[in-house]
Amino acid sequence: MPLTGFTSFVMFAEMRTGSNFLEANLNALEGVECHGEVFNPHFMGKKDNLSLWGIDIAQRDADPFPVLAAMRAATPGLAGFRCFHDHDARVIDAVLADPACAKIILTRNPVESYVSLKIAQDTGQWKLQNAAKLKSARAHFDAAEFEAHLRTAQEFQLYLLHGLQVSGQTAFYIDYEDLNDLEVLNGLAAFLGIPARLEVTDPKLKKQNPEEIAEKVTNPAEMEHSLARLDRFNLARTPNFEPRRTPGIPGFVAAADAPLLYMPLRGGPEAEVRAWLGRLGAGGIMTDFAQKTLRQWKRQNGGHRSFTVLRHPLLRVYAAFQDAVMAGGDLHRLLVRSYKLDLPAPDQALTAEEERAAFLAVLRWLKLYLSGQTGQKIDPRFASQTAVLQGFAQFQGPDAVLREERLAEGLAWLCAETDVAMPDFTEDNALPDALARIHDREIEDAAREAYQRDYVGYGFGRWRG
Repeated sequence: MPLTGFTSFVMFAEMRTGSNFLEANLNALEGVECHGEVFNPHFMGKKDNLSLWGIDIAQRDADPFPVLAAMRAATPGLAGFRCFHDHDARVIDAVLADPACAKIILTRNPVESYVSLKIAQDTGQWKLQNAAKLKSARAHFDAAEFEAHLRTAQEFQLYLLHGLQVSGQTAFYIDYEDLNDLEVLNGLAAFLGIPARLEVTDPKLKKQNPEEIAEKVTNPAEMEHSLARLDRFNLARTPNFEPRRTPGIPGFVAAADAPLLYMPLRGGPEAEVRAWLGRLGAGGIMTDFAQKTLRQWKRQNGGHRSFTVLRHPLLRVYAAFQDAVMAGGDLHRLLVRSYKLDLPAPDQALTAEEERAAFLAVLRWLKLYLSGQTGQKIDPRFASQTAVLQGFAQFQGPDAVLREERLAEGLAWLCAETDVAMPDFTEDNALPDALARIHDREIEDAAREAYQRDYVGYGFGRWRG
């Protein structure tokens, strides 16, 4: 038993990151055995091998967990395997959540790994043990292909990082450039809790393409130009500190007589859509769903369609301002007492200038509120539409995301999809008219500051009434 209490290990890596070399060095440690790519979709352990420990590839694919148990039982020391992003997702999730399984995360410069992969594909040489048999080639750098390679690698790394964070674990990170560093490899042995140490690195495997990266491609100038357009530090990302939201299933609304389910974005045209759903038949609407009853409704309504409605962020936050602030209640008191906003008393008649000043003050406070700087729980009426839609996806995203400005057309399409007669849809113009009397550039800019993710993510421009 290792001193750390680990009962197994997994090496998370990708093709052409040096995982064969790292495996060879791990296997040189007494008390450690790495069994290769046990869960590769095409083989078990190593190329062309279709069974391990009396379990064949078909049995493994049907249920991978007996393979893990057999691997641990059959290995006298610490057993492990290599795992790439496209290996069995069930296994990835299981070992990632298991604190008794040590995690080794091997990385490499993605440009290097991509070019190395292209060369290996061209030459058919995936490992080199005799330098005299080196097959040389230069790769063609394909920008779109590389960006897909980079995106896959980054997404997998973020997935692993999140899994470690939520389970309170750590991993041993090692880079391709560190694989010949004996001290680093022995540090890995210490991490695994293995007393054995290496005196030399494995001499069998050789680096296949030691040249500079520009010498390994046929189009270095094009590669340089393509890499220059990548946002390496993600500077164009819209920062997001807004708390994640739950799916909000109790707020979903279904037509009793039609297979249509409305997933409301609070602050949107909820009343109008609910009324329209009620006119689809004599049965009215169904509400107060739980996950169980929603699944039952879906099973009972074959061919159902679910939908939500995006509203312009400025109009939506104005509706929330009227409903959650100016009508009075806890939020109005909080803003006045704790944040010292100069807001008029609830439900009093206001001039356009008084209302504009109050709305602008709330918009500026919302930027802090939505970035998690106030410590207050986010009211769903003020949450970004982006966050709410992401919350829906934890259960099931909507089939259709309609736009309020073309809502009648979108609802007609849903009716055609479900073979339901389209009832009249009535729009309420009172809210846009009220916003129009106070709308100006300063109001628009403050809304964009607070709801940048919605403006950018869904392509909203200036509100035009």
